[in-house]
Amino acid sequence: MASIAPAFPEIIRALGVQQEDTAWLISAFTIPGLLFTPVTGHLSDRFGRRKVLIPCLLLFGVAGGACFLAGDFRTLLILRFMQGVGSAPLNALNVVLIGDFFEGHDRSAAMGYNTSVIGVGTASYPAIGGLLAMVGWNYPFLLSLIAIPIGIWAYMRLDEGKRGTPSAARSNVRKVSPLLPELLKKGTPVLLFASMMTFIIQYGCFLTFLPFYLKFGYGATPLTIGLVSAAMSLSSAVTSSGAGWFMGRFRGRSLLSTAFIFYASALLFILHVPGSSGMIIPAVLFGVGQGINIPNLLTMLTDNSPEESRAMFLSLNSMSLRLGQTIGPPIFGVIFASQGIRAVFTTGAVMAAAMAVIIFGTLRGSNNS
Repeated sequence: MASIAPAFPEIIRALGVQQEDTAWLISAFTIPGLLFTPVTGHLSDRFGRRKVLIPCLLLFGVAGGACFLAGDFRTLLILRFMQGVGSAPLNALNVVLIGDFFEGHDRSAAMGYNTSVIGVGTASYPAIGGLLAMVGWNYPFLLSLIAIPIGIWAYMRLDEGKRGTPSAARSNVRKVSPLLPELLKKGTPVLLFASMMTFIIQYGCFLTFLPFYLKFGYGATPLTIGLVSAAMSLSSAVTSSGAGWFMGRFRGRSLLSTAFIFYASALLFILHVPGSSGMIIPAVLFGVGQGINIPNLLTMLTDNSPEESRAMFLSLNSMSLRLGQTIGPPIFGVIFASQGIRAVFTTGAVMAAAMAVIIFGTLRGSNNS
């Protein structure tokens, strides 16, 4: 999604759709996560990580690459939906594998490195996507093909660990505790809600409408839009690489609240930047918030998860973030259509500030906050 966002203005021009219609390019990709993530989480716990991960990587790559050939917006949405089916378990399984391999402080550090690696990828993808979009609106979709050799590598080399194998899953069948009590303790509902709100704000407000603000407000090229997005991802990568240090010195609720304050500040800053190059500053602020938020949130949820049903438990977080990615763009699309683009960023800032207050107040008594 980071790679195609800089191409949004070119897509609406080439396919003859409205600005608000591009929100469905995100939602069509994220809706399958709502439908299939819990199912794939259960299958992963029952049959092992590899049997779910590898086919989904291959489907992600094939369907995403096929978007390059789409001749109209409807076909593009169908292919994005198929790509989303392949993507459904990926956000959960990378975290699940880290939970399988690491414990304690090492797990916190690994979550930070994972977020940092994702940040490096998403830092380069917007710039690459912006360059490709200058050749043609459909060229950024070719980047999805990278998932195919990754799937082949996983088939040949991935060791999923003793806790992720089918035999380990079967040995835990009698030990599985009811999932609902686990979800209701230790502040887990608030963490899942925070995950959803993070991606409502990021995908609905920042990623979807900042490209239009840059294009039509400042005449920015797709490359400039990609570089601004890359600044966000790069600052997220740098910040999250220190996640182990942060989590060893500050309470979880304080870190999460601080992250949402960074979001609110960045979105308000966007409205007061005099030129497109200055947008790098709010992009960096938003990225710092992501670098603080994501590894801390994932570590807290993984610590709360029962080992024998970890994939199913963490798939609910993936479903929460997919819900945020899915409903965020249409929500802010309605705000844009009725109130204008400045209202989009103002509303996002208010949402972020409200979440900072909610998190700091409600996680007070949880064990890992």
